[in-house]
Amino acid sequence: MPPKASLKRLQFCNFKLDVLLNITLGINDNLTVDELLSRFESILRKDLNIGKVLIYSYNQKWDCILASGFHRNIAENINVETDLVYYKQITNLSVALNPHLETFDVILPVYHNDAPIAYVIIGDIDEERAGMSPTIKHLHFIQTLANVIVVAIENRRLFNENVKQEALKKELELASRMQTMLIPNPSLLPNNDCLRASAYYLPHFEVGGDYYDFIKLDDNKYGFCIADVSGKGISAALLMSNFQANVRALVGTNLTLSQTVNKLNDRVMESANGEKFITLFIGRYNTETRELQYINAGHNPPILYNKDREQAELLSLGCIGVGMFDEIPKISEGRAILSPGSKLMCYTDGIVELENENNYQFGTDIMEQSMIQDESINWVIDDIIEKLNKHKGGNDFFDDISIMGIEFH
Repeated sequence: MPPKASLKRLQFCNFKLDVLLNITLGINDNLTVDELLSRFESILRKDLNIGKVLIYSYNQKWDCILASGFHRNIAENINVETDLVYYKQITNLSVALNPHLETFDVILPVYHNDAPIAYVIIGDIDEERAGMSPTIKHLHFIQTLANVIVVAIENRRLFNENVKQEALKKELELASRMQTMLIPNPSLLPNNDCLRASAYYLPHFEVGGDYYDFIKLDDNKYGFCIADVSGKGISAALLMSNFQANVRALVGTNLTLSQTVNKLNDRVMESANGEKFITLFIGRYNTETRELQYINAGHNPPILYNKDREQAELLSLGCIGVGMFDEIPKISEGRAILSPGSKLMCYTDGIVELENENNYQFGTDIMEQSMIQDESINWVIDDIIEKLNKHKGGNDFFDDISIMGIEFH
C-alpha cells in the first residue's frame, strides 16, 4: 500500500485532471459565460476551500464578472486602471496601493497577446487556520484553471464579435445593393439628339451619402439632381434613400423649383430633426427653349461651360442646404440659355477636396480644363477620374465620389 500522503497526492492529481477535463468538456459544449464562472466559483470555494474570488475581465471596458465571498462594495472600490494594471505576474497582496485589495491574498494577471484580459484575485476566509493556506497550496492549479476559464471567455467574446461583424457585413452588402438600385446606372442616362448625360459614383464605404438622379418629365423636359448628406455611413445612406424617394415624388409635379426645395427641406427636417442636412443642386432643362433652371442649395457649384461664350462659370445661385433650418430664409432661382455644345458638370465635395501627398486639393481648375475640350461628356468624366486618381497618389479617398455631366446638343 502506498503511504497515506502519496495516496492523497494521487487523489488530488486525479481530482485536478477531472476538473480540467470537465471544464474543457463544458467549453466544448458551449456553456455560457455565467455557467463557466459558476463552475469556477464552485471549484474554488467548495472543492479548494478558497474563501474569496474576484475577477475583472476586459470587454471594451473593465467589468467585474465574478465577486464571491465578500461584500460587493469592496469590488466597487477597486479601479482596474489605477489599482491593478501594475501587476504583471502573480503577486502577494499583503501590501497594496488600494487597501481594499488587502482583503485578498494573491492576484493572478491573465495576459493574451501581451495584453491583460483579466485579473483573478483570491483569498482565504479563515486567516487564522493552522497549516498551509489553500490559496498558497493550490496556487498553480488555480492559475491554470483561471487561464483556461478566462481564455475561453475571451474566445467566446471574440467569436461573438466575429458573428456580429459578419452579420453587419452582410447587412451592409445588402444595403449597398439596394442603394445601387436607387442610383441610376450611367448606361441608362439620356443619350439622344437633345442631350447626353453620363455619371460616375464611388461610395467611400459599402454605402454612401451621395446621390444623383436624372428624370424625364415629359417629351421635352428633364429634371436632374445631385446631393450630398452631411456625415457618412449607414445613417447618411438611410437619409439619402428617403431623400431620393422625395425628390422623385416632387420633381415631376407642377411645383416650381423653389417650392420643390421648400418641400424637400420640410421632409429632411422631419426625417433628421436637424441632426443632418443635405446639400443639393437641382435643375430642370427644356430641350425646346434650351433654358436651364436651377437652384444650388449649399452644394459645390457645378461648372457650366457655355459654348457660345467659350468660358466656364460656377452655378452658385440658390439657398442654404436643406435640413439646416425649419424654414429656408431665401431662395434664388438661376436661369441660363444653353447653346449647342454646352456642358454642365455636377460633383460632390469628395472630388474637389481630395488632397494629394502635398496637401493640395484637387479643386475645379482641372475639371474646367477638361470641359473646354472638344470631346464628349463621357470622355470628360473619364479624363477627370483619371486625373483625380493621379492627383491622390498614395492617399486614399476620404469621402464618397460622385460626378454627373450633361452635354447639350
